[in-house]
Amino acid sequence: MTVPALETDLAAERDHLDASRWALRRMREHAEELFTTGDKVAGDAYAAETLGRHLARRIADLADNPDTPLFFGRLDIEPDRFYIGRRHVTDAKGEPMVLDWRAPVSRKFYQASVADPQGVAVRRRFGFVKGDLTSFEDEHLTAGEDIGTSRILLEEIERPRVGPMRDIVATIQPEQDELVRAELDESICVQGAPGTGKTAVGLHRAAYLLYLHRERLRRAGVLIVGPNTAFLQYIASVLPTLGEVEVRQSTIDGLLTTPVRAVDDERAAEVKNQAKLAAVLQKRLLSRIRRPEAALTVSDGSYRWRISAEALRRIVDDVRREAPPYGIGRERVRARIVSLLMLQSEARRGDSPSEGWQRRMGKAAPVLEVLDAVWPATTPEQLVFELLCDPDDEDLDEAERAALRWAKPAKTAKSAKWSAADAVLIDEAAGLIDRVASFGHVVVDEAQDLSPMQARVIARRSEHGSITLLGDLAQGTAPWAARDWGSLLAHLGKPGARVVPLTTGFRVPAAVVALANRLLPALGVDVPAARSLRTDGALSIGTVAEVDGSVVDAVRAALAHPGSVGVIAADAAVDALAGAIRAAGIATAGAADTDGEARVTVLPASLAKGLEYDHVIVVEPADIVAAEPRGLNRLFVVLTRAVSRLDVIHARPLPAPLDGLSSAGI
Repeated sequence: MTVPALETDLAAERDHLDASRWALRRMREHAEELFTTGDKVAGDAYAAETLGRHLARRIADLADNPDTPLFFGRLDIEPDRFYIGRRHVTDAKGEPMVLDWRAPVSRKFYQASVADPQGVAVRRRFGFVKGDLTSFEDEHLTAGEDIGTSRILLEEIERPRVGPMRDIVATIQPEQDELVRAELDESICVQGAPGTGKTAVGLHRAAYLLYLHRERLRRAGVLIVGPNTAFLQYIASVLPTLGEVEVRQSTIDGLLTTPVRAVDDERAAEVKNQAKLAAVLQKRLLSRIRRPEAALTVSDGSYRWRISAEALRRIVDDVRREAPPYGIGRERVRARIVSLLMLQSEARRGDSPSEGWQRRMGKAAPVLEVLDAVWPATTPEQLVFELLCDPDDEDLDEAERAALRWAKPAKTAKSAKWSAADAVLIDEAAGLIDRVASFGHVVVDEAQDLSPMQARVIARRSEHGSITLLGDLAQGTAPWAARDWGSLLAHLGKPGARVVPLTTGFRVPAAVVALANRLLPALGVDVPAARSLRTDGALSIGTVAEVDGSVVDAVRAALAHPGSVGVIAADAAVDALAGAIRAAGIATAGAADTDGEARVTVLPASLAKGLEYDHVIVVEPADIVAAEPRGLNRLFVVLTRAVSRLDVIHARPLPAPLDGLSSAGI
């Protein structure tokens, strides 16, 4: 193709982009017009409100970001041509101008190859700079043309990152696409090495399922669970970019309703997060149930009715065998007592009592006395309060009882100050007493750090739905971090979920991956070593005499390159380092700041999980390792946050697996 022909082709593609943006604007304006007149066409107030909510969602879905290209690829499948983008765009006649990346035809963009072209004659990838179409690259698949690794694809993967996480719809790889498009009823665990895109896979699967099962998941809901608020802020813009604005994002603590005003010591937290605490709470709750010993006699003002002790015992025994949640069981006992009273009334009066009569009988003092004796009401807080005041249980050993027992118990459950682990126990108790609303799909990231009891928090909220579990056993840093996925999946209520490894990295450079892989033998988990397709990055390991000044120099050097800079150190060292950098006239941000105004972020190692920066400066690895029992796992996390360049600065000797290394010795 001659240069003028290339320019003509590029101009035509730009024209299509302009026309698509105009069409999207027309679609949004039409939705806004319907929104303003919806109350005039709706049949009643309820219909108007429902239509209004639908149109408001539609308007939000059609928002355009001029810095984000509407399409990133094109498929030529004779005789048709399809542009693949982030959302569906149609012309005035309803003909598609851009196909949503989740549409069935769009799958060919990710899966077609020379070996299996799937009818695709040409796959075209577009290059963009801040929304402006600047280039394209063609693969003639049916002609057997294999261009190897796409230049445009690599440029998009390696593009410097500042601020929140971006979507990866333009760069999804075939193995990632298989996971993204898994069926709704399938639960999947993705064991993803650093830089393999596991987080993006989970988010894009949520977007795909919402596209395919819109109404079902709108009713049931989709939940994203992340390890901390900094991580949630980092990923917050991905789904809205893909047109999905109605997804709940939360940490485990955010799912709980108990205010946390106390802190456990390490041993107490560890014991409270054991799976056996669920059985202990359940046994304590069921021990409240008693078989009645006396008959019930109750008057409705006209007659006195009697139910024998034997009949009452049958009711209690039957409900207990049915094993409903405790609170529902109490209501079943009440309902069956009233039902027996109704049968007696019908036999004597010849007709059925009114609903008002039934309600009065259910609240009559003698009925309540029996109910409170055989199936007493309780609260989740009261159940946990009693356990922590007196943890005498045969399933607990003496050391566990001592760790659980409050040294100075509060006078009542209402006045108690609860810890984060207590809040999880209270949620467990709440699930034993009543049913918890279940989401249609739950995505859990950094799942390797879930305790068994935290996993049960999620299990209750995905009982009738599926999950996408994302994590890396090598990055487990909590005292109870999983050593294998099977046990954690069992606690999540999904023991049959398949575990899929992702080992090919697209974000973390090969030199950084090689450094981190040196830690794997010491981490106590069986995971495959990662490999990276990135050969460009840079790695520097330097021994220094004075740390703070060397870090400032490294930050200045990093700022000479485009992209974000993350300075990561042991938690205790962060404030002093941030102060030294600011004193040098360099603006800094904290881990939770994702507005993009400051290019340099100084963050503690404990908050680095799930985040990434173009240039990472790791300070004193030995201090990071020494700060916690699973410090080597924490260092593995920290080293793999870099997507372009990594500097390791230390005055103390490096940890044993890295001992003796220098930049030249990797």
